[in-house]
Amino acid sequence: MIDVIYQDEHLIAVNKPSGVLSVPGLVSDDNLLDRALKYFPNSRTVHRLDMNTSGLLLFAQSYPAQKGLNQLFARGAIKKRYKALVAGIVQADAGEMVLPLIADWPNRPKQKIDWQVGKASHTFFRTLKRCAQSDSTLLDLFPITGRSHQLRVHCLGIGHPILGDQLYHLNNSHLQKPRLMLHAEQISLVHPITALPLSIHCPVDFLG
Repeated sequence: MIDVIYQDEHLIAVNKPSGVLSVPGLVSDDNLLDRALKYFPNSRTVHRLDMNTSGLLLFAQSYPAQKGLNQLFARGAIKKRYKALVAGIVQADAGEMVLPLIADWPNRPKQKIDWQVGKASHTFFRTLKRCAQSDSTLLDLFPITGRSHQLRVHCLGIGHPILGDQLYHLNNSHLQKPRLMLHAEQISLVHPITALPLSIHCPVDFLG
């Protein structure tokens, strides 16, 4: 079973559950690509979400659509918005995280901030709600670059790790929620075939 948020003859957008791989991998036989292929046999991968991140995942339905989407991703022309519930009270109403990232090879698959050899990584954020009772903050996150684990490491880097993150945490923040509180909520792009603007929205699924 898959939750299809948008479909046309060229692409589909599916809501990936937390805990499911985007594509086949070593840790599980279950993945969203194989699920999609049962219903949409022409599905082709164009991007991925971390296993424990939920939300919008695109699959091309033809080679021209795959090629076009790959080009859009490579140019940074696909805009994404994520919801994240992070530990602590974020004081700024908005801001940016410009923290260079590189693989932490002895601790793979972890990434780390490295000011000498890290690759440029850039995220904007907007504060939506502060909750003093639970000592947490709900954020909109807008990745400008697309590094592995970028949003998770950037939030940790400013001292506000995403709740439920088993890799990047402070002060038991990974124990405060049963899952990673990160959701890919919106994707906006120019359609690779029709050239029309397309914006796809998938409401966050962990706020009740």
